[in-house]
Amino acid sequence: TVDESELLTVPDGWKEPAFTREDNPRGLLEESSFATLFPKYREVYLKECWPLVQKALSEHYVNATLDLIEGSMTVTTTKKTFDPYAIIRARDLIKLLARSVPFEQAVRILQDDVACDIIKIGSLVRKRDTFIKRRGRLLGPKGSTLKALELLTNCYIMVQGNTVSALGPFSGLKEVRKVVLDTMKNIHPIYNIKTLMIKRELSKDPELRSQSWERFLPKFKRKNLKKRKEPKKKNTKKEYTPFPPPQPESQVDKELASGEYFLKERQKKQKRVKEIKAKQADAVKKRQEERNKAFIPPKEKPVVKTKKASTEKKIDIEAIKEKVKNAKKKKLGAIPAEEVKLKMAADEKKKKKK
Repeated sequence: TVDESELLTVPDGWKEPAFTREDNPRGLLEESSFATLFPKYREVYLKECWPLVQKALSEHYVNATLDLIEGSMTVTTTKKTFDPYAIIRARDLIKLLARSVPFEQAVRILQDDVACDIIKIGSLVRKRDTFIKRRGRLLGPKGSTLKALELLTNCYIMVQGNTVSALGPFSGLKEVRKVVLDTMKNIHPIYNIKTLMIKRELSKDPELRSQSWERFLPKFKRKNLKKRKEPKKKNTKKEYTPFPPPQPESQVDKELASGEYFLKERQKKQKRVKEIKAKQADAVKKRQEERNKAFIPPKEKPVVKTKKASTEKKIDIEAIKEKVKNAKKKKLGAIPAEEVKLKMAADEKKKKKK
């Protein structure tokens, strides 16, 4: 008896056996072919490395032709081809070469455990400036972000024009696609790189392999600090009424209401002239007032009388008299009275001792 849990898990280090001629001895019935165009700047490089491409594909019995006039690469199966998936790998090889992936990396697609993914990012962002900025964010300063992503996913990543070409294991390609699409949606790749680093450490622990890792993974919340600017003029909707708005009065109705309709043409002309003259007189009056403003003297500030500080102070006459008496008693350069007494007492003691 075998435990069912062992059947569901893949043992460590297990690899699928390689597809050989014994698995398909009769070969393929029909001939399959794929072609792809390449830009002109890749022409020189492809011309140099094309013998190596043909040599690598000949091992899988697939023919490759390079058309420099049309600017295309074509791969076709032969009668000796036994692996039906070889033509798909050859198609991916020429696609990667067209997207500026070097031959040393692109030839790895012919291995069984390596796959590729070409992610189109050109149509994900509307503005060209924003697209270039976010594509540069994916590369990072001096390509550091891209290098970190390559180390974490074990994939080779090439950012060229409107596409991102990735080459590596299936698990790594899935992560690369997620990071690239998130970067184009204005989510910085550093957040995904932190998550990948934590997952890499957790995968080393055999106890945590069967558990959920959500409690260990960081949760980043988007913060929109910019507030929407409120418009200066706010359009307020009027209350809905089923009745139509009142019809505006015509010029004839206004003249009938004011009585002007019944006046003669000469009287109407005189009225118009009076109105024009009245407007002119108002305009002249306003202009004259503005001119006269320059001749109006400014208002003087009222003078505030400052209170004179009282210089008179109460003088203590008795204290001054005492100071004068003490000064008279003292002579210039004379020793104070206390010192004289001390000297006299010292001299008397010396005489007694003698």
